[in-house]
Amino acid sequence: MSDGPDARHVRPPDVSDATVEALGKLSEALETVEEARGHLYAFHRRCGTADLALGEAVDLLREAGHDAIADAVETDLVGRNILEGRWSFQVVEEYDAGYYAAFKDHERSARDELVGGRPHLFEAEMKEDRRTYGRRHHEATPGDPTPPS
Repeated sequence: MSDGPDARHVRPPDVSDATVEALGKLSEALETVEEARGHLYAFHRRCGTADLALGEAVDLLREAGHDAIADAVETDLVGRNILEGRWSFQVVEEYDAGYYAAFKDHERSARDELVGGRPHLFEAEMKEDRRTYGRRHHEATPGDPTPPS
């Protein structure tokens, strides 16, 4: 078995360093969008949790004899849209179907057109540059044999 990357992580012939670098930057941008999406989903979950806790607070205010305050909070806040006409799930759906989907499509299309769809070429080449060949825990792939110690 060779001590190098698998074929999926080797650049095709005649692909320039500049192309690999540009695709690496595009991949980095997509990873940032993925991270932002995770935060958006966390925001969605926190909004839902807050609304449920708000409902419990209304019940407790009523039990404590504060009906007017409970009514005001329930009428104005419980189930309220977080943005005009939208609950957080609708924000997530719009983001996923719009910006996120377009971003993923462009990144995939660029990789398909320029490097036959190969992912993470920039990172794979960085790994090859940085790892210590023949050293345990520096193997090229998970299937590489463990070198003798």
